[in-house]
This record gives sequence, C-alpha cells and structure tokens, in this order.
Amino acid sequence: MKWLRRDFHLASTAVDLVADEILSLRVTDHVFESGLVVGEESVTSIVMPDDRAAGLGTDDTEFVAAMRERCDEALETAGTIDLRTPPRSRVYETLADTFGSEVEDDFRAMLEAVESTRSGGYGNSDGDALDEVELTLLAAAIHGIQLYEISKWGEDVGVASKATFSRAKTQLEDQGVIATEKVPIDVGRPRLRLKIGDDRLRDVEAADLPITARELLASPPAETGG
Repeated sequence: MKWLRRDFHLASTAVDLVADEILSLRVTDHVFESGLVVGEESVTSIVMPDDRAAGLGTDDTEFVAAMRERCDEALETAGTIDLRTPPRSRVYETLADTFGSEVEDDFRAMLEAVESTRSGGYGNSDGDALDEVELTLLAAAIHGIQLYEISKWGEDVGVASKATFSRAKTQLEDQGVIATEKVPIDVGRPRLRLKIGDDRLRDVEAADLPITARELLASPPAETGG
C-alpha cells in the first residue's frame, strides 16, 4: 500500500476503480509467501526478477481450492485501507471546472504520457519522474495560472498541500523550468503568476513536456525569454 501511495499515477486510478466497485483493497496480517493472483480455477504466483515480472501458475484443483480457502480466511479479518489519494476522474473534473478544459487536457496528456510519477519513471532508470505536483505546475505555467490558485485547488481536491506546491515551484523555478511574475493585489503581498521558464519548452506538445522537462532538469538552464 505504501508503494502504491507513492505513485499518483497508479493510486488515483486504483481509487477510481474502488469507487466503481471494480476493485477492493484490504490489508491483512496473514503472511503470504509471494504476490498471488487467485482466481476461480487457477493460482498465479508473481515473480519479479530485476525490473521485470512474470507469472507462474497452476490449475491443480485441490491446490486452487486450498488457496482460495486460505484467502477467504484472510479476507474475513482484513481491514480496509485509505490510499489518501483523490480519484483520477475527480482531479480531471475539478481541474476543468476551475481552470477550463484546456488546462485539464494538458494535465491529462502529461499524466497519461508517463508510466509512473515515482522515481525512475518513463521507463528510464537514469532519471527521476516528475510527480503529480510538478506536472500540475507545468500545466498551470502553460496557461499563466497563479501559484495561489493552483495550490489552493490542489489542496482542496487532495493532490497535495499548498506548502508542497510552493516547494515544488521553488525547485522548478531554481532550475529554470518555470518562471514567475508578480501580480499586484489590493491588500497583502503580490501573488505569483506561473510561466514557462525555458524557451526550449515553449513549443513542446503537452504529452512530450514531462520527458523534455526531465532532460532539461539534468542539464544547465538555458537563457529564458520574456
């Protein structure tokens, strides 16, 4: 569950499946020797050498029946678990309602283009994946949305806290991926409008932005435009 929580890409999809009653997630103290897929007529053990996975299965009737009985016993005492992640559908819906369909489209394209939002995503172990907060900030920067507005949305919907958005903004800004400009308000400190910070990102399609930004983060910042 901890592994699943750390990947918004997977966790938000899982929460949608739970809401649709396609999937249920339980936690149990019963010890199983390996990851298992227990079906009506077969049992498959998941084997993961290195970064690959394979299934070793059996359809032996007595073995399958015994394993199903063991799983049923575990489920009787298993507790439910909260992934503390908003459903992917709710993220898309509220993003469109708050900022417009174009922002939602760009965020959706970026999130669906990546394989994972945890370290080592994009199928590339040479670099870290951008997470859901950084992808949200990129979408906001494309459309000139204020940091206050996007971080408030993110906190309200359950993506991350305002403080997390602020830290991510600072890191991306320090590395030249995004930039900010001050927006005066009647009372209080000026707010910050997000912009794309590196000229090499300006004409990149949304689906290609995560990997392009990741490559730029690994290289010295280029000169930024106005």
